[in-house]
Amino acid sequence: MKKTLTTAGLLWASLSVHAWTEPIDTLQNVLLQEVKVSATRATATTPVAFTNVSKEQLKRQNTGVDIPYLLSFTPSVLTTSDAGAGIGYTGIRIRGTDASRINVTTNGIPLNDAESNSVYWVNTPDLASSLQDIQIQRGVGTSTNGAGAFGGSINMQTQPVGSMPYAEVSGSYGSFGTHRETVKAGTGLINNRWGFDVRLSNIHSEGYRDRARADLKSYFVQGAYYADRTSLRFITFGGKEETYHAWDGIDRAMLESDRTYNSNGEIKDDAGNVTGFYDNQIDLYSQTHYQLLLTQEISSVFTLNAALHYTDGTGYYEEYKNGRKLVEYGLTPFETADGILVTKNNLVRRKLVNSGFGGGVFSVNYKGDKLTATLGGALNYYKNKHNGRVMWVKNYLGNLDADHEYYRNTGRKTDGNLYAKAIYEALKGLALYADLQYRYTRFKINGTGDKWDDTAEPAHAQLLAVDAPFHFFNPKGGVSWKINPHHNIYASVAVAHKEPTRNNYTDNIISVNPRSERLTDYEAGYNFANRRFRAGANFYLMNYTDQLVLTGEMNEIGEPMTENVKESYRMGVELTAGVTLLPSLRWDVNATWSRNRIKLDGGNVPIAFSPNLMGNSLIAFDLKGWSASLQTQYVDKQFLSNENDRTCMLDAYWVSNLNAGYTFRLKGVKSLTLGATVYNLFNEQYESNGYASGGYAAYYPNAGINVLGHISISF
Repeated sequence: MKKTLTTAGLLWASLSVHAWTEPIDTLQNVLLQEVKVSATRATATTPVAFTNVSKEQLKRQNTGVDIPYLLSFTPSVLTTSDAGAGIGYTGIRIRGTDASRINVTTNGIPLNDAESNSVYWVNTPDLASSLQDIQIQRGVGTSTNGAGAFGGSINMQTQPVGSMPYAEVSGSYGSFGTHRETVKAGTGLINNRWGFDVRLSNIHSEGYRDRARADLKSYFVQGAYYADRTSLRFITFGGKEETYHAWDGIDRAMLESDRTYNSNGEIKDDAGNVTGFYDNQIDLYSQTHYQLLLTQEISSVFTLNAALHYTDGTGYYEEYKNGRKLVEYGLTPFETADGILVTKNNLVRRKLVNSGFGGGVFSVNYKGDKLTATLGGALNYYKNKHNGRVMWVKNYLGNLDADHEYYRNTGRKTDGNLYAKAIYEALKGLALYADLQYRYTRFKINGTGDKWDDTAEPAHAQLLAVDAPFHFFNPKGGVSWKINPHHNIYASVAVAHKEPTRNNYTDNIISVNPRSERLTDYEAGYNFANRRFRAGANFYLMNYTDQLVLTGEMNEIGEPMTENVKESYRMGVELTAGVTLLPSLRWDVNATWSRNRIKLDGGNVPIAFSPNLMGNSLIAFDLKGWSASLQTQYVDKQFLSNENDRTCMLDAYWVSNLNAGYTFRLKGVKSLTLGATVYNLFNEQYESNGYASGGYAAYYPNAGINVLGHISISF
């Protein structure tokens, strides 16, 4: 839907996060928790761009959609959804960079998959219901554990044990058969020492697109022990997801005739006509996380944080494939009764993985009058077994063993880092910042891959023999100056490196190995704040060497492909503002103007999936139990490839969400809240993602106007 410039004022309807403060449970556990947070998080004197999202903000929006959609109102953040309704396979980009370049941690422990470097949020459904808060750092940010941060980092902190017992039941019900049921309970502190929490969640959605259903189940359990100077917590959380594939987009003509069409699972006859859809075209995966977290106050100025962790993941996805070459699956061509040699046929394949990821992280924190410093690091090891099986072949006359295996390989990755960071108050209000990190990673893949090597003589299954060690040094430095209680300025420069992902090795041209990336990030900003108004501006220049950028092409399971480009950059300005209009009424906005280019001999070309302009707004009202908010996001047009092809673009779009509710205070319960959220209030027809190559483009349509009602009862 086209909008004129007369509506440009709505751009300022984009939100810059305003952090509400929640009551402190107990001084003891909150102070220990804050020490844990400080190791990898930015503070007011850290010269980087960041946004804090509080527990209350998450709770107001958490109707069952994935975490990326809960962060869509923060500066420079874009979200995507394969199924079109924000539940199932969703994605996030920060400053145009994709998920494989965004570092994500939970309690300082890496959440990114070690091979893809991405986070598949579908594997941890409803984790937001167990979070205390989230910090998003844009750009390189501060040193952290796990994957390299090339566009940003997302630092999530789970909720501490509260001081008082509680119970909560909540649910959401609405469009596309969507429903969510969540039960939470906690013991509070027992004898001021022990505490336990538990959460169980169930989410289901049929999706906006045909058959794009998702069945998601998850849990969170923690037990904590608090002594005078010690906090010890054991946490386990995880989920099981079953989703029907919606991995392929649709072309422009199909968008006009049938926006909800989903080609995944098509069953075709010999003439290429679609005769039906395969019922078991699903992704089935279980992931379980275990964390043991220790915070020890050594003295009045020294504190130790240490953690052990392990993540177990297992599952598969199954696909119906039409007209596949039998030899690529280790199958022998066969002759029919009338003597016709069949070399291609329809079949069902299943790709399986079984992974384990474990290790430890630590930090020693010092806090003096003028100096705050941290020495920290991590060592992690990952192993993932991949194999593929042919489950069925149409009218096959040869010998087909049950679960015929056609490839098998194992990926291993060792990842370690050591960092030291410090903030020193050289003069009153003037803080100097330094952050040095050494990171080592070694990625190995051995076995046969799922691709067919036609370049070999004779042709054969792809042979994988990757052994890629990397040594990275990532220095950072900057300064911040609190001129007075209302004005603050800062500037920083940071260097980051990043290793290629598994797909960069397995999906590229077989004879070409990807190179590691280097980023130099320059940031400078100004913030103003008083009791009623706040505003800020952050300027950034991100210079890349050998950046692996999205080409716009997708591999055969719908994952984006990338390639190294020698020189590229992202530069822009992020503006934020917020005003308290009335004690019960607040308006927060943000906008990002950017230029994102690949440098070529023949001229610069735009980087795919990097809009020049985007913004958010949130108008929030709270009065005597009533609450309402109107959130609006604008996203400028985006190229789908790096070919500068204007026929293959995502159109600009405006999307607004309206949320309203009322909280009752009733005898026998703490609170009862009833509400509803209207997503895409003005029924905008838009696409948030796609891919393109050689003039062909495919798109992922998002849902029009849809509604979720929700209820929450606290005891």
